[in-house]
Amino acid sequence: MFAPRSKLLFSTFFVMFATMCVGSARTAADEIAERNKRWSQTVDQGIRYLRGTQEDTGGWSTGINPGMTGVVVTGLLSTGRVGPDDPTVAKGLKYIESLVNEKDGHIAGSRPGLPLQNYVTSVNVMALTAADRNGSYKKVVGDAVEFLKKLQWDESEGKGPESDYYGGAGYDSTSRPDLSNTQMFLDALQAAGVPKDDPALKKALIFVSRCQNLKGEHNDQPWAGKINDGSFIYSAAAGGQTKSDKLPNGGLVGYGSMTYAGMKSMIYCGVSKDDPRIKKAYEWVQKNYAINGNPGMPKDHSDWGLYYYYHTMAKTLSAMGIDEVVDAKGVKHDWRNELVEALAKRQKPDGSWLNSNHWLESQPSLVTGYALMTLSYCKPKQ
Repeated sequence: MFAPRSKLLFSTFFVMFATMCVGSARTAADEIAERNKRWSQTVDQGIRYLRGTQEDTGGWSTGINPGMTGVVVTGLLSTGRVGPDDPTVAKGLKYIESLVNEKDGHIAGSRPGLPLQNYVTSVNVMALTAADRNGSYKKVVGDAVEFLKKLQWDESEGKGPESDYYGGAGYDSTSRPDLSNTQMFLDALQAAGVPKDDPALKKALIFVSRCQNLKGEHNDQPWAGKINDGSFIYSAAAGGQTKSDKLPNGGLVGYGSMTYAGMKSMIYCGVSKDDPRIKKAYEWVQKNYAINGNPGMPKDHSDWGLYYYYHTMAKTLSAMGIDEVVDAKGVKHDWRNELVEALAKRQKPDGSWLNSNHWLESQPSLVTGYALMTLSYCKPKQ
């Protein structure tokens, strides 16, 4: 039995403890509500911008490249705020349908010699599969997948597994392969439901593995062990190429957007996230975790491809089932919330996003599409 004074002290402590718990619960609830509000406002402002800049054709920036509309439509649909029957989206889908080339099987229009056939077809496959109109795009997507597979460097182009071109995809059927084109190629095949044991994915994995700064059974390239940090470079083809720095000893510096692209591509090709290649790449991510720039790029180029980086980062971490990145210093990062905050701060008053004039990121429609695609992986948990 408690003495009267003990009862009073206990009661006072209990009330204080209960009040603190209620206060904490309210704070957590308020934080969730604030995150939901910030995410919704940021997304809705981006959607409003795209509604107001759609061309009469139904596309966006079509004079620059027909693939930008695929990025925008994918971004709009992936947010879940609009559906395929939304007037803006429906008009965008009509434009993409106009790019279907029944003769060749791609979704890049009828203009001869159009560059970026891989990019354009891949993003349009993603847009049409995101629309999911009761299988109405099944044949178009199937034909596009077969077209994309023909772009892959393999025996049909006289390249065997010993070639540093093997398994990769380039801009078209004649350009050298790179990891950026190959990840888009794999994104499209993933969206189309191509199984992981498909020969095209097995070949792609050979190329992707050779793009990693990791000497071993999967990468015999002469530069692979010069840095050996698990990062990925732009291309293993033609002796290796990076958009970052080349070291005096021949090492090729990897960088964020390609490292995430390499990890995601391996996941799509059926590699376990416990595989040494992915584990080593993730260690690099932990050491180089960044939101305000594309890590690994030279300081004066850190904003190059930033929104492409954001999207690839978000899609990769989501595919790997990672909710929190613990960096090399032990700091925990809620990457979803950090990306939402970064995008909210960078959003222009008209709802768009804009970057420097590199890799087409001076085009607000493209960058806004990337931003919405990124935000689709950052929806706050209820």
